[in-house]
Amino acid sequence: MTAAELAEPFLSGERAANGYLGFKGGLNAAIAHRLHFPRVIKSTSERTFIEVPMNKRLSSLFAALVLLCAVTELARAQAPAEGLTQAQLNARAKAQNVPEIPYESVPNFLKLPANLYLGEGIGVATNSRGHIFVYTRSQATRLFEFDQKGNYIREIGEGLYGFLFAHAVRVDPQDNIWTVDEGTNMVIKFNPEGRVIMLLGRRPESVEGLLATPAPTAPVPPAQPYMFNRPTDVAWDAAGNIFISDGYGNSRVVKYDKNGRFITSVGTKGSAPGQLNLPHSIATDAKGNVYVADRTNRRIQVFDNDLTFKTIYDQVGAPWALCVTPGAHQYLYSSNSNPDNNNADISAVTGEIYKMELDGTILGKFGKAGKQLGSFGTVHAIDCRNENEITVSEITAWRVQRLMLHPQAKGSK
Repeated sequence: MTAAELAEPFLSGERAANGYLGFKGGLNAAIAHRLHFPRVIKSTSERTFIEVPMNKRLSSLFAALVLLCAVTELARAQAPAEGLTQAQLNARAKAQNVPEIPYESVPNFLKLPANLYLGEGIGVATNSRGHIFVYTRSQATRLFEFDQKGNYIREIGEGLYGFLFAHAVRVDPQDNIWTVDEGTNMVIKFNPEGRVIMLLGRRPESVEGLLATPAPTAPVPPAQPYMFNRPTDVAWDAAGNIFISDGYGNSRVVKYDKNGRFITSVGTKGSAPGQLNLPHSIATDAKGNVYVADRTNRRIQVFDNDLTFKTIYDQVGAPWALCVTPGAHQYLYSSNSNPDNNNADISAVTGEIYKMELDGTILGKFGKAGKQLGSFGTVHAIDCRNENEITVSEITAWRVQRLMLHPQAKGSK
């Protein structure tokens, strides 16, 4: 019921017999009680009668007073549930009462040499041997490799021209290592030995100095087939075709063949199906479907292998990071990461990671925002090579965690 509906009898000058005023609805009776000076003498499902001396002037004043109370009561009735602010309600995932997946975090997982530190944990990936690759923003963007037990092995690409502002690292089925650098607008392919074997995009030339930052309302230049505007992630299909989310500037996904030849792209900035607003992460399944973390639009969009729109999953919050497991039965992980501005109110209702079927069915969730081991400080990337052995990198905690999931077996209690 709206405030206008509550107050309608007063506005129309409705009068009950014998000098009493009648109006509709159970909520109106509550309002009448809150007014104190009128006496409720009769209340039914259709009318509440209150004793008040009525003339035109008093009727108008009283109607205005009850309208004010009606609005107050309506606002009280529609107040955010569970004591949450509207900003918190907007930030938390739509899906509620999702089963919790028990898990634990492996303590002291990565072992760094003395005087070597991680900066922001931006990208993390594993290869077929279980080695872990971490792409981090520190004093310089750096790419580290660790063995399956977390022992430091080496740095890859030290001083590389294509490294400026890390955004993602992924490992393809042939164990090639791919980095996506938002600062140089480049996607770089390394072979397993760490040698550069393919480049996509090009770093803006600095000979004329730094480019001016465009105004927020400035139109984005038209996207070019082989140039990126702050790209974010990379994925592949079984044929080796390359899919790149591009990104902060272009709001599109681009498809190349395995040799880097442009095939097609999809997306312009917007909120309609097939449009994107900050595609922040990307993953593919065994059938070649493409899952895009449409972060600002707070949804996952699914495209077929030709980048034709298929469907939307919008129940799991703002997806910062996506991962699809390998194997016969594949799962989709998505992180509703807490914001990297350390907003405590929003962090209180975000930070969890969801496990889903590929059709969008939510199976469970785990984790929450926090600074201690086992909680998350803005998850930026997920590796899920093993369904129940998840590795995450975090921005605001400057770390990588290995998580061991313990899902309850079907049929068990």
